Amino acid sequence: MNNKIVVKVYPDKEQAAKEIAAEIAALIRARAAEGREAVLGLATGSTPIVLYKELIRLHKEEGLSFKNVTSFNLDEYYGLPGTHDQSYRYFMNTELFDHVDIDKAKTHVPDGTVPADKVGEMCAKYDADIKAAGGIDIQILGIGRTGHIGFNEPPCAADTRTHQVKLNELTIKDNARLFFHDKIDEVPTSAVTMGVGTILESRKIILLAWGDGKADIVRKSLMDAPSEMCPASWLQKHSDCVFAIDAAAAARL
Repeated sequence: MNNKIVVKVYPDKEQAAKEIAAEIAALIRARAAEGREAVLGLATGSTPIVLYKELIRLHKEEGLSFKNVTSFNLDEYYGLPGTHDQSYRYFMNTELFDHVDIDKAKTHVPDGTVPADKVGEMCAKYDADIKAAGGIDIQILGIGRTGHIGFNEPPCAADTRTHQVKLNELTIKDNARLFFHDKIDEVPTSAVTMGVGTILESRKIILLAWGDGKADIVRKSLMDAPSEMCPASWLQKHSDCVFAIDAAAAARL
């Protein structure tokens, strides 16, 4: 393995979440002491839920305030309004924002409802807003079985910016379980996502992966040469990237 990624293997996802939440909390408190915003890049899906539960616990039990936090989410399904129970705006409100003292006006999720001819403009503004906020301090990622980060499906170049993407059939199939009655035809076929280039501009990146179902793609992302056929492999180019994985996800390393 000839890259800069630090691999941390934890006995379970709860232990990983505790350590990562503590790092995020330290950043938030340090920025607050300086009178500055902490800028977080956030992910959705089942993987980060355990992390968000720990952040909520730190808020409720240890007084961690999110008043100085600005957040940018990786992606959103195209065609779903934020009120739809499978939209990522709804997910973030339900799993984190509704339970802490963050100002929702400072929480950003790509707009999946803009007209088709306005998508490019919205995507350019999303990247500009990240830059205007000072850039992302810590970006949380999951990883799909296709190697996607955000919704950047293969093939995907390392310099892509926030854009609209057609979803891979495997991704649609994996996500169908979250929709009513497991109906695959209810899953949107496209999404708006931060590009790999946008993600790589974050100061620190922490990728989370749990379970043996992620073991093969974790190995490929870490061990194979960076390639557009495995978007997560581009993370090898980042100077401060951590793969926080449980023992099962590390099984092929």
